[in-house]
Amino acid sequence: MTTDVTERPPVRERGATTIADRVVAKISARAAREALGGVPAGGNRPHASVVVHRDAARISISLELCYPADVGRRCGAVRARVRSRVEELVGMEVHEVSVHVERLHSARTAPAGRKGRLA
Repeated sequence: MTTDVTERPPVRERGATTIADRVVAKISARAAREALGGVPAGGNRPHASVVVHRDAARISISLELCYPADVGRRCGAVRARVRSRVEELVGMEVHEVSVHVERLHSARTAPAGRKGRLA
């Protein structure tokens, strides 16, 4: 018994794929880390929160940067990388990527195992 391929209904009528917001958030956080080239010494990994409406996402990334750094350029690189990875991996349109710099880490103030006041 064979069935003709042309008798199948169109793809959109056969089912739907739903991707959870938390999956998009994990992809976004990973893409931000890739754009930064890692996490500053003593810093936390980027964190993402996502709002998905239909096939479009609004993404908010919180991250920490090394000091000194060109903050604008680094945030622009994060925005571009997050947008491209989400669109590529999830197939979702990204309307907005907000980047929030939570902290700047200086090599001078990085924990070196010493306690007390730094001169």
